[in-house]
Order: sequence, then C-alpha cells, then structure tokens
Amino acid sequence: MYWPITALGALAGMLLASIPGALLGGLLGQVLDRRLDLRSWADLRRRMQGATGPREQQLLFGLLGRLAKSAGAVTAAHIQQARNEMRRLQLDEAAEQLAIAAFTRGKSAEQSLRRPLRQRRANRALAEELLRACWRMAWAGGQVAPAQYQLILDCGEHLGLQRDAVLALGAAYARSNVPLMASAAAEQEALRVLGLSAEAAPAQIKQAYRRLLSRHHPDKVAGAGASPAQVRAATDKTCELHRAFELLRNRRDFP
Repeated sequence: MYWPITALGALAGMLLASIPGALLGGLLGQVLDRRLDLRSWADLRRRMQGATGPREQQLLFGLLGRLAKSAGAVTAAHIQQARNEMRRLQLDEAAEQLAIAAFTRGKSAEQSLRRPLRQRRANRALAEELLRACWRMAWAGGQVAPAQYQLILDCGEHLGLQRDAVLALGAAYARSNVPLMASAAAEQEALRVLGLSAEAAPAQIKQAYRRLLSRHHPDKVAGAGASPAQVRAATDKTCELHRAFELLRNRRDFP
C-alpha cells in the first residue's frame, strides 16, 4: 500500500477544505507515492535525506549486474567491485544476500530499467549516487566497453540527467584508470584520434574533443536514420574519443 504522502495530502486537504479537500489531497498524494515508490514513512525519510534504502539497493545491484554482463563476460574484477559496493554501503549479511540476488538477476537483462529509474527522477542525490556506482563498475575492468558506456548514458537519461552531467560523474573514475606515466606513443595516438598536433594547447584539445564528440555521438547518428551497425560504430568512436581526451588531460595535467 502506498500511503506516506497520501496521508499527508489527505490531512492537509482536510484542514484546508474539509472532506472534499481530504479526498483531493489523498488522491494527489497517492499519485506522488506511486511515482516515487514510497510505501512507508521510512521510505519518505530516506528520500528526503537522499539515503539509499532497500529498494534502491536492489536497483543499484541490478544495474551493476547488467553493466558487468554488458561488457561481454562477468569477470573477477566485476565481482570484486560489487563486493566493494556492499562494503561501502555497510550491508549486513541478509542485505548482502539480497544484493547478490539482485546482481545475478541484473545479468539476465530481462527486467526493464526504464520505469524504476524514472520513478527516482525527483531525487537528484540518489540519481548521482547510482550513476557513480555504475561508472565504478564500468571501470573495474580497466576500460569501459561501448555497451557499458551507452547503458550508463541511457540510465542517466531515465534518471533525468543531461548527458554532460552523466559524463562528468564518470570523469574522476576515468582519470584514475589512465596510467599516470602513459607512454609517448600512447600520447601521440591520442592526439591522432583527436586530429591534433603535438603542440596542441589544452584549450585546443578540449575544443577538438567536444567537436568530435558532437559529430559522432550515437544519439545524433541514430537520429539521422543510421543502421544499428552505424550506431554501434558511433558508440565505439565516442568511447575512443573519451579515452584519448582523458589520457591527454591526465598526462598534460589540465582540468
């Protein structure tokens, strides 16, 4: 039964307009309870505090399972990252078992993510927490696969975040996975990907990255009526651009 905001709405409506107001307030409250997936006062309190409750934890580990599998195969690094998330959340034994089950279900890719993510659009803090965990899982293997990259962008869209905001959340994890002493050959390859010379200044690197990212973004290609193969190629190119930019930013130390 959905009832926290329903009860508050009915009470406020009663105080303002007697029985008709209570009915209207309760109806509007029920709409909000359903949209936000609130089933108790504890759920409402967690939502207001930006905390991760049991249902959010189930969603989180389902997402992590989906991301791990989308890379092609679930590796030991992915499983270890899931355990790291359990420790970060300080889950007890019972909660860990539920998280493991959610992770396993997520690997099957049978459940749609659209509805549960859209239900959490109103909580920006929770949305960002979920996406940061997704980026940590995606980078667990040392490199984000194109399918993982697109899945995170899709999740961000369902959560109501702009693409740039989603990428910004993953930037720190990308930088931490680029070798600090990348070879000169790797730097030259990154410059080639961005179409730049060795003398390119940070501003020129940023400009080239944004220009190419806009040109090759999968959404733009798909909107032009491209085939699935062309969309996949655009996703691969986007990942390549992202890795090249992060390598140069890390090696040349600019924000």
